[in-house]
Amino acid sequence: ARPNRARGACIFTVMCYNVLCDKYATRQMYGYCPSWALSWEYRKKAILDEIRHYSADIISLQEVETDQFFNFFKPELKNDGYEGIFSPKSRAKTMSEADRKYVDGCAIFFRSSKFSLIKEHLVEFNQLAMANAEGSDNMLNRVMPKDNIGLAALLKVKEGAWESVSPEAAQISQPLLVCTAHIHWDPEFCDVKLIQTMMLSNEIKTILDEAGLSFRPGHKFDVNNVQLVLCGDFNSLPDSGVIEFLSAGRVSMDHQDFKELGYKSCLQRISNCDTPNEFTHSFKLASAYSEDIMPYTNYTFEFKGIIDYIFYSKQGMVPLGLLGPISSDWLRENKVVGCPHPHIPSDHFPLLVELELIHMPSAGAQPPNGLIGRR
Repeated sequence: ARPNRARGACIFTVMCYNVLCDKYATRQMYGYCPSWALSWEYRKKAILDEIRHYSADIISLQEVETDQFFNFFKPELKNDGYEGIFSPKSRAKTMSEADRKYVDGCAIFFRSSKFSLIKEHLVEFNQLAMANAEGSDNMLNRVMPKDNIGLAALLKVKEGAWESVSPEAAQISQPLLVCTAHIHWDPEFCDVKLIQTMMLSNEIKTILDEAGLSFRPGHKFDVNNVQLVLCGDFNSLPDSGVIEFLSAGRVSMDHQDFKELGYKSCLQRISNCDTPNEFTHSFKLASAYSEDIMPYTNYTFEFKGIIDYIFYSKQGMVPLGLLGPISSDWLRENKVVGCPHPHIPSDHFPLLVELELIHMPSAGAQPPNGLIGRR
């Protein structure tokens, strides 16, 4: 049972799941998995079962093939009461229609009884790199060729989703910005990962600024209260520059992940920072999972580690619960040396967090003390 809440809140769950698209699920890569259990026909049913079992209010997926979004995930989840948005990686634009359907991308689904879509945004890192490459060959040669993307959905929390909030107050619903991304994979390109993440944070700021301009005073929308959920496969370990930047809100311009490749002037232009020696963002984010709870989110024979994350605005949201890892005893007993496996349909485990969004009637109001960090 829910505690009796004197303050208004919306309680919702967020799932983040890299589903391993079919074209990457090769025997060369995952030779330890029998080929029948690697096949998409087999895995897609288990992935959908997993999604349905946890039945999250917001579902963010990475590595979804274009054709599978439109012909499998979207119709199946529509039956369960979800709406969804999707974008493929940027390379899809240069392809024939026949090839385009196999390009993977990111999807965000949301339960339409709780949320409605105000606006969607695509973040294309290769376009941003090209636009800001002046003065840096590495921006052109290293960052621009990678066609990873981010996808954002600006959502309105529907009136019925609030508990202990008067109908009048519920109408002035602070929006929720849900953003997902799939950052470049190659460990040799930690500079690209960090720059893509900085671009993403910059685009999120632009999205929020634009939202503030498009909703005139008097419109029942308080942009100062927008809360952010940022999740995805960042292909970065907890001690990386990417996660330091997202968690701490700052990263030194001399961080080793930039590999001393002379990005400074480009990045100063991109980030509009007034701090001379570091790049910053103003979203006060916390990771829903700590390393001691979830020792790995990606589990293959060669690599086991945390590379998937759910971040949330810690000023207006409180995590109430988490889905933990599969027990190492179970993995050992079932001789699971890596995933996918007949019982585990992706090489990533899904992350799931239950969040409480606190209703803040006035701009800048803070939740009562003692809420932040409660588990």
